Amino acid sequence: MTPRRSTNCGPRELRLLGPGSSDGGTIGEVGARLFLLQVREGRRLVIVKCEKAQLAALAEWLGQVLSELGRPGHLPEDLSLEAEYEVDFAAGEIAVAIDTERNVLDVTFTSVEEDDTLALSLTKEWAGALAIAITRLVEAGRPPCPLCGGPLDARGHDCPRTNGHRAPLR
Repeated sequence: MTPRRSTNCGPRELRLLGPGSSDGGTIGEVGARLFLLQVREGRRLVIVKCEKAQLAALAEWLGQVLSELGRPGHLPEDLSLEAEYEVDFAAGEIAVAIDTERNVLDVTFTSVEEDDTLALSLTKEWAGALAIAITRLVEAGRPPCPLCGGPLDARGHDCPRTNGHRAPLR
């Protein structure tokens, strides 16, 4: 899947200060899924391809920060991927910060291949809903190997911790 690009060839900085919706989702079968983060602000839709581990780490961080900041109010319920999934860019680095003055969580995605960035400012409510949605996605995949953390197939896998001699049991 090729990321869509605008006609200008320079780096893009996309800032969404009050997204109206955000969600993580997948396309494809377990074991070969494409992980996406969709964010909408008004008519603007931005789609970022992420690694499963990136989204899992983001959800964990958001959960930790929210536990320190206090319980969010009512969480948005309308979190669903839109049918469109043309990727804007693939996430390389993800940076997170707390803006206590505006009472938001800032999440910045930097692309792998270009200097494109997506900067999100999420309320506690949106951050909480996004963390829950991402956690559900990650947990819906293959279970991790108890020894190495790699994904287990139905038959197990060749675990590097056992030098490939036996497949760990679930």
